[in-house]
Amino acid sequence: MGKPTGFLDYNREGNPSIEPKKRIKNFNEFHGMLSAEERRLQGARCMNCGVPFCQSGMMLHGMATGCPLHNLIPEWNDEIYKNNWEHALSRLLKTSNFPEFTGRVCPALCEAACTCGMNDTPVTVKENELALIENGFKNGLVKPRIPKVRSDKRIAVIGSGPSGLAVADSLNQRGHNVTVYEKNDRIGGLLMYGIPNMKLEKQIVDRRVKLMKEEGIEFITNADVGNTVDAKELMNAYDAVVLCCGAGHARDINAEGRQGTKGIYFAVDFLTMNTKSLLDSNFKDGKYVKAKDKNVVIIGGGDTGNDCTGTVIRHGCKSVTQIEMMPKLPDTRAANNPWPQWPRVCKTDYGQEEAIAVFGHDPRIYETTVKEIISDENGNIKAVKTVKLKQEKNPETGMMSMKEIAGSEQVLDCDLLIIAAGFLGCNKYIADAFGVELNARTNIKTGADSYKTNVDKVFTAGDMHRGQSLVVWGIAEGRAAAKEIDTYLMGYSNMV
Repeated sequence: MGKPTGFLDYNREGNPSIEPKKRIKNFNEFHGMLSAEERRLQGARCMNCGVPFCQSGMMLHGMATGCPLHNLIPEWNDEIYKNNWEHALSRLLKTSNFPEFTGRVCPALCEAACTCGMNDTPVTVKENELALIENGFKNGLVKPRIPKVRSDKRIAVIGSGPSGLAVADSLNQRGHNVTVYEKNDRIGGLLMYGIPNMKLEKQIVDRRVKLMKEEGIEFITNADVGNTVDAKELMNAYDAVVLCCGAGHARDINAEGRQGTKGIYFAVDFLTMNTKSLLDSNFKDGKYVKAKDKNVVIIGGGDTGNDCTGTVIRHGCKSVTQIEMMPKLPDTRAANNPWPQWPRVCKTDYGQEEAIAVFGHDPRIYETTVKEIISDENGNIKAVKTVKLKQEKNPETGMMSMKEIAGSEQVLDCDLLIIAAGFLGCNKYIADAFGVELNARTNIKTGADSYKTNVDKVFTAGDMHRGQSLVVWGIAEGRAAAKEIDTYLMGYSNMV
């Protein structure tokens, strides 16, 4: 530990950001970087704990705490303080395939478990990670790692999101021959089309894909396995197949007037069209859902709903409202939610910050749902009728459920309705194409702590396996699946 009193000597200082009214003028990333000296002092705040909960990646009372990748956080924080950036990067890359992704979009489970956060502010772990990898790219420390020895094994990875890329990267580094199939026109899956550009600029994804190509991985786009690509041909051509196609079955709403009304979109489709049009033509092709001068209602108060809020504000919407079924979380930790559990507190994310700056109020409405969708004579949505909810306990089962409050209906003007209510599992046609079983949650079924399906040589990882989750969990699943696949192919594995 280079600076035993660092956590006492230096305050937490985050990366600077462009203020909301300026950053909404474009779809660029809006966070800057601290100087090398400022970053060094942030590294000094790490206490190098005897028991570093930041890297634990464990479950506490049903919630994850600590890094699922088990990143060696105290080690590389100390090396940042000592100005050993190259060694710090080598320690980071030992456990993390894509720090440039997690350093931008991860909610920082590591920081929630940081010991400094018990009584003060946690270490800037996420931003330290991002600084390490970006410094590595800038100064030529990140170079193609081409395996010196190749096996004769061929693996097909279906899907190029976080888990698919992690599987491919890990197996390629082991020396196997990997081909990645992606149904869209660009590689990246969720990273490319599910996360808006201001949160993760797409040249960052392209930079990593270029590196992986140089390392020997083959990528095939516009390949919709189960539709345009025959699953049986892949089974015959490869020694193993890994299904990493995400949780593509979006959750719908059951509201009167839902069917047949125009102007309603699932969040994943809305965000995909937006980013594709931005990349293809800077919106000149018009092939996106326009929110300019529209009253927008977003169903869902999570990260995806927030991303939609930030997107429609950049379009120039007339108003935006986020509807959330559950009650507002407390602003500070409750007594029954102690450290190092994930803090169940209300978070105001970038989209909500921008809505507050533009419209003067938080866009979120809690304990509310859409009861009816109202359309005009042409079938276009013009309003939604909402109703307030309250939690009630079933006296027989003890389970809590949300019940409507009679007489609490309210009509909101709505020209565009975006459904960001989560996902119900994978797209079934892919599972059917390979004959793999699904579990009760319509995710691909495997044994406990395993990624092998009921079909020989077919494996799975990521959201398709665990359900809708975080990028960091997708990468962690991809790494773990790769090790199991390597053992299946070789009879043993030396992968970490």
